Order: sequence, then C-alpha cells, then structure tokens
Amino acid sequence: MDVKPTENIFAALTPDETDRKPLYLQLAERLRELINGGTLRGGDAVPPERELAALTGVSRVTVRKSLEQLVTAGLLTQRPGAGTFVSRRIQQPLSVLMGFSDDMRARGYEPASIWLDKRAAGASPDEAMALGIAPAAPVLRLKRIRTADGEPMAIETAVISRRDLASPELVGESFYAALKAHGLLPVRALQRIRARMATLHEAELLHISHPTAILEIERRSFLPDGRVLEVTFSCYRADLYDFVVELQTSEEHD
Repeated sequence: MDVKPTENIFAALTPDETDRKPLYLQLAERLRELINGGTLRGGDAVPPERELAALTGVSRVTVRKSLEQLVTAGLLTQRPGAGTFVSRRIQQPLSVLMGFSDDMRARGYEPASIWLDKRAAGASPDEAMALGIAPAAPVLRLKRIRTADGEPMAIETAVISRRDLASPELVGESFYAALKAHGLLPVRALQRIRARMATLHEAELLHISHPTAILEIERRSFLPDGRVLEVTFSCYRADLYDFVVELQTSEEHD
C-alpha cells in the first residue's frame, strides 16, 4: 500500500525513546519545527489524535499533551467538530514599510478588502493633529476590513488630505497603489502599538469572540520632504498577527 506524503511528514515526528526528554515535549518540538520551517502552513490540518498516535507510536494522551502545548503557544488552533489546524499567524517585521496587499501576496495569501466607509470628510481633531493640518480640513477617510484568503485580519482606517488625493474613487483594492499612481510614496513611517480589548462591534467585524484582546496601531507615513502623507488607525487580530522587531547592539554597550 502506498504511503501518503503527509503520513511521511507526521511519521517523522516519532520521538526518540533514548532521549530523556518527555515524549510529549519531543513531539511538540518536532511539530513546532515543521510549522516554523514552513513544511506546515497556516490552515493546514493536523491528523486526529488517534491517527497521529498510530503514525508516531505514542499514546493518545502523549499526542494530546503535545497539541495542547502548541495550542497554548498559538501555533495550533482547535475547532470543535472540525479538528486541529496550523494557526494562520503572520509575522510582520516593523523595519519594513509595505502595503497590506503586497505583504500578503508575498506570503502566498490572497488579500482583499471589505469596504465600510469611503468618503470625503472634515478632519477630526485627532486626524488633524496626526496629519499636521487644520481641524475640519478636507480629507479622505477610507475604512475597511482587510482579509487574507477570506479571513478578517484587521480593521483599517486610512486618512489623507484631499490636497494629496482628491477623491475616494481614486482608491481601488490597494491604497498604496493609488498613492504610487499619483507619485506619492512614503519613505518612512512611525508606528505606535498598544494592546486593548476589542469592542463588541470590532469583535463582530473580525470574527472573534468578545471580550478578546487586539493590537491597536497608529501609523504616520512621511514623504521625502518630511511632510506627513497619511495616517492609518488599525485594529489587528492578536491571535493572527505578530509584530517582530530586530534589535542590534550599539557600538558602545555595557
């Protein structure tokens, strides 16, 4: 009988009985390596406990403890009646300025938007302060749900002065593509990130339970001359997004 490729993948998780480390930790570590190495991608199904136990030669109790470890770590999700799946977590480096659509396509996901609001308006006090313009000055307010492979990832509200972008109809699927078409590409950005609890409305839009923590982000993007081009207020799903920062030591350090 032919062996399915997926069976080979999971059979390779078999713990080493000569290793003094507990079997469930060995199994969890090897499964973690498959996920972090890209062999298993977000949304991939993990075999049921009984099948995984048979493939790896360990008990169902051992398999259950291994899976619980990775669920707690956020690498796996369990859906009642459906099974266990690799979490669709996105690691976003904070050192790279890239639009959502380009970022998702580079990761192999299909980006899309569900528009909630797309109109000209007067700048609110917070928007005016962030953009460096007068209160009530004319702006475009672009609010949408950002999705990857059909799954809600974030609620995003971008605000830009109408002196830079005159009409909301100029913005299609990609806000950054519209900026580029008008010769407006930011060269740097400042982001402020904080955790808070989602409102009931936000939870409904993001398809998460309430109460649940989310990541609130305010980003200001700057043109080469230092002027603020746009400000974006976003709420990201904390269960799907990790923001990663690479740190380097200074030349002089203790």
